[in-house]
Parts: sequence; structure tokens; C-alpha cells
Amino acid sequence: MTDIISSSEIVAQMANGQELSVPIYRITGNGQGPSVYIQANMHGAEVQGNAVIYQLLESLKQLDCYGDITVVPLANPIGCNQKSGEFTLGRFDPITGANWNRGYHFNSDLPNQFAAQYPDLSMPEIVVKFRQCIIKDLEQKQLNSPYGLTTAQHLCATLQRMAFEADIVLDLHTGPISSRHLYCPEYAKESASLFNIEHTLFIPNGFDGALDEAMFCPWWQLQLAYSQQGREIEVAVAAFTLELGSQEWLCLEEAKKDCASILSYFSARGVIAQDLHTPAVMTRYACQLSDYRALYAPQSGMVEYLAPLGQPLDAGQPLVRMLRMDRYGQDDAVNIVPAPERCIPVLHFASASVNHGTELYKVMTNYFTL
Repeated sequence: MTDIISSSEIVAQMANGQELSVPIYRITGNGQGPSVYIQANMHGAEVQGNAVIYQLLESLKQLDCYGDITVVPLANPIGCNQKSGEFTLGRFDPITGANWNRGYHFNSDLPNQFAAQYPDLSMPEIVVKFRQCIIKDLEQKQLNSPYGLTTAQHLCATLQRMAFEADIVLDLHTGPISSRHLYCPEYAKESASLFNIEHTLFIPNGFDGALDEAMFCPWWQLQLAYSQQGREIEVAVAAFTLELGSQEWLCLEEAKKDCASILSYFSARGVIAQDLHTPAVMTRYACQLSDYRALYAPQSGMVEYLAPLGQPLDAGQPLVRMLRMDRYGQDDAVNIVPAPERCIPVLHFASASVNHGTELYKVMTNYFTL
């Protein structure tokens, strides 16, 4: 059996001096495969990733691991404990209002500076030296900033410091009411078919503060910097966000499916034995992130969500039925909101009570099969 070593890391300190920490589980591989970092539950209500991590650890301890694996469930102890009545909040820092998953660090100057300074390094030397460079930059600019950090930035920087050591980074999330879907960088399109996830959003080389972007943007932009010098190198780090269903929901049986999905990717990448797990046979749909559209409520009211998630929907078919009891007895008391074009609904708002302009659905448009 593979040993799993547990520890913890302090990520926040409360006003009364109480220190908040995250649990960390580490597996030491035999050095023959890529290293991995996985975290879950950055948003307080998105708990299913913890169940997936549990099933993953249960599986990995029975396997020979070729790469080092670091796993961090319950990654945001503040967000996990942000409750309002029966609901978990924890999507936004209550002090600043910032999204907890938008506080990561990226210095866009580093890739060009590095490529200019080290034009002739071998690829293994580039990986070692550039990793040292981005870690040093994170420590100097964030963890040791003379002006300090917000609570969210400190939490993100602490987690990011661990993630920077890895060749593969998986960030486990869920939607409000959601089907499974994958955020995949465009350079890693072939990897989308290695996960057992039916819907993929291909994201461009841009940084908007999320963990996956903070991991792949430095390496992707480094590749482009060397390309401009006439030299082609690979993107050395792969990072993905896995959306594992709906928030405020946990199911250990469903988590086994996502565990098998991740092990399929690990097997293909050599983290564990090749062909130990293989991708499921399924129809996989994808679209560009720019074609992932939000549909907003054209009026306020009570909403019945009609469109099934994950299934293609023709233009004009009903997405929601809206009830306005203040208009009872009039023709507009009940209204249908149709799909504006052919699409695949991926997620919808969690509440049946919406204001004018509330995001009702997010849908894939101009989609294609992989």
C-alpha cells in the first residue's frame, strides 16, 4: 500500500488570534512521473470535491504512484464556515466582496524576461529554473509584500505556493445547479477526452485571477516568448478546473465516478500505471469560452427551470417558465423564456426567486463534439 502523509498549513488568522489551517495529504511517488496538486472547496458551498478527494485517496493508496501527489481538501476554512441560516455562502470574501477564486498571482513580465535571459537552456533546465523564478516572484510580491495582502490574497498565495511545485494542477469546484463540465486550456485540447466529463469549455491564454489560469499562464506565455525567438518548447504545466455538479450537495457514490475520471487522466499522463484506467466511451461536447453564454432574467418573478442540463436544446424551446403572482388574472402572469439559439444548458441559478437581470442559465453555444 502507498503511504499517505498528513499535515496542515496555516492559511488565515482571525481577529481573536485563532489560526485557521487546511489539511494536506501527500503521496511520494517513485520519481518516474509528473507531480500533481489537487485542491477542493475554495468556495464554501462547493463541497463535492472533498468527496472526490476522499475516494481518490482511497484508490491511490492501493496503487503504485509514479509522481508526487499533494491534495488539499477544505481549501478555504473561512468560506466553508460562512453560513446564513441553512445556506452556505463562502463564494466571496465577506470583507472585500472579492471572489475567493480570483485572488491568485501572475506576473505577466516574467515569461518574456526569462526567455530573453535564458535563450539556450535545455527544456529540463527551463522547467527547473523557471519554476524557481515564479516561486521567488510569488514569495517576494505576495507572501512578503511590504504593503500586506487581503485575507483572500494571503489564502490564495499560500495555496498557490504549493501548487507551483506541480506539473499537473486540478482545482475541484461545482456550479449552483449544474452538470459536470471541464475548463480546459486550448493548448491541452487533447486532454479533454481523457476525463469522463461530457462538456468542456476551452479557455484562452488570459489571466482573470483563477487558480488554473495562475498555473498555466506563466508556462503558456513562456512557450510563446520562446516561439517569438524561433524556438518551440512545450507547455510544461497542465491545469484544469473540474466542475463536479451542484453546490450544497455531496454524494460519495457519485464521487467514485469522478475519481475514475481523474485516474483515467493520471494513467494517460503517467502519474500511475499506463492503461490502468481508460476514458469512458461517451459523446463529449465542447465550445470556446467566448461561446459559453449567460442568459439573464428578462423580468423578476418566480422561476420554474424547464430545460434539462447537459442536453442539446433547439432555438425557441423553453428554458424557464416565470410566474408573476402580482399579475394574477392578466395575460403576463405566466411567461415562457425560450432558448435564443441552439445550445446546451450547463447550469442554472440555484433559487426559484429571481430579480430582473439575474443569471438564469449558462449555456454552450456553437458547440461541437470531440
